[in-house]
Amino acid sequence: MSNHQIESDLSPHLFWDVNKKSLDWGKNASFIIKRVLEYGLWSDWKIIDAHYGIEFIAEKAKHFIELEPKALNFIATLSHVPLTAFRCYTTIQSKNPHWNF
Repeated sequence: MSNHQIESDLSPHLFWDVNKKSLDWGKNASFIIKRVLEYGLWSDWKIIDAHYGIEFIAEKAKHFIELEPKALNFIATLSHVPLTAFRCYTTIQSKNPHWNF
């Protein structure tokens, strides 16, 4: 996949704060994966799954310092990786965030 496909294939709302033309599937893999896990649509998930594969996505997600609980459970369930293998699960902050929905 080329960088052009990041622009045209993934939902525009995922990268509201960055120049999509500067994103690279290889160099920015963690950033792209995190955005799709937290804010992506099902179609976005299918695109990154086809591009990276579930094992690669789970491996990157294991190193995220924080990840939305739904996104964490989603990737843990799909990849059959226990929650305790994810850094964001083992380093949960003891203090509630300002916006506790």
